[in-house]
Amino acid sequence: MIRFVYLAIFFLILPLSCREITQQLGGAEQPNPVEPAEVLAKDFMVPNNAARKAAVERLDDYFKRRAKYNGFNGTILFAVDGEIEYSKAFGYSNLRRKDSLQIESSFQLASVSKPITALATMLLIDQGKIALTDSIQSFFSEFPYKGITVQMLLNHRSGLPNYMYFADSLWTNTEVPITNWDVLDLMIEHHPKRYYPPNVRYNYCNTNYALLALLVEDVSEMAFDLFVKTRIFLPLEMHNSQIYNKSITPRNFHAVIGYSSGRRIAENTYLNGVVGDKGVYASAIDLYKLDNALRSGDLISNELLDKAFEPQHKDLYQWDNYGLGWRIDAADPDNKVVYHTGWWKGFRSYFIRELGSKKTLIVLSNTARTSSLGTRELRKLL
Repeated sequence: MIRFVYLAIFFLILPLSCREITQQLGGAEQPNPVEPAEVLAKDFMVPNNAARKAAVERLDDYFKRRAKYNGFNGTILFAVDGEIEYSKAFGYSNLRRKDSLQIESSFQLASVSKPITALATMLLIDQGKIALTDSIQSFFSEFPYKGITVQMLLNHRSGLPNYMYFADSLWTNTEVPITNWDVLDLMIEHHPKRYYPPNVRYNYCNTNYALLALLVEDVSEMAFDLFVKTRIFLPLEMHNSQIYNKSITPRNFHAVIGYSSGRRIAENTYLNGVVGDKGVYASAIDLYKLDNALRSGDLISNELLDKAFEPQHKDLYQWDNYGLGWRIDAADPDNKVVYHTGWWKGFRSYFIRELGSKKTLIVLSNTARTSSLGTRELRKLL
């Protein structure tokens, strides 16, 4: 009985307080995992019909519970047919200072960078400067692995070794960031053993997208970050987007800090000198703008975009496939789903686009331990 009295008092006084309840753990101030981190930015809840209203209510309830009981810290945006139905920010960009997250806050996208790198490549394909069938050796003559095409990099059928693994043994000074060009040089000099011959099977590999970023640089004669900025970010008014490269800016000044566990700040590893497979920072609002541009067909031809959204692998399920820079669920041909997820050094990101229903869900988080979500689980909420 006493317990219920305390609970009643708690819920009466909770709305009167806007302070985050914290507890002391080991002498350091820690967020209380059983209290909601309800630091909100813009809060759009404008459902246009009953179905949208139900989806908004499910999303809001789900993430409030995740924030309260699991410590979710991040931003969420849900849009239908190009209109924002719901967006909310939970928690903090800096847990120590308790700087509130905003829906415009910029997060490391991790592997959600890959659709953007693929898009940069396709812009050059659309201009006729690159072909999907081009050999990588036609651009980098000393590249030691024969028979690999641009398309095989995009759809992960190259069979190449993952630079994140061979760099650990071949890059001797991890105080110095490794770059995309360094990755290529290591491959030329040491010929790390590849996993499979080209085009034999699907094998997700970050090296593919590190090489695609180099390809964009080589063909456009522009630094990869500058090309993406001038051809994608600026035209789409993605004002909170940029590419972080540790070899250019040793210290990461982004306001949103990634936490690998609890309040431990994730390492700014020497691997952050490689971009294309990761490295893009963007906000939920920015990805919403990108989503609208892809739907409108303003960036690249619809024919090429349709090809990017086609399952590329006969050896994989239709509902768990990969296209050109996108994961694909084509089980329902009337509502194909193209999406990507990412995790890297404290960040987790989810970019889910239902093409038939025109629904988009974006979830960005800077606390990896408490933000592991399933894409099927998220899609059920819609």
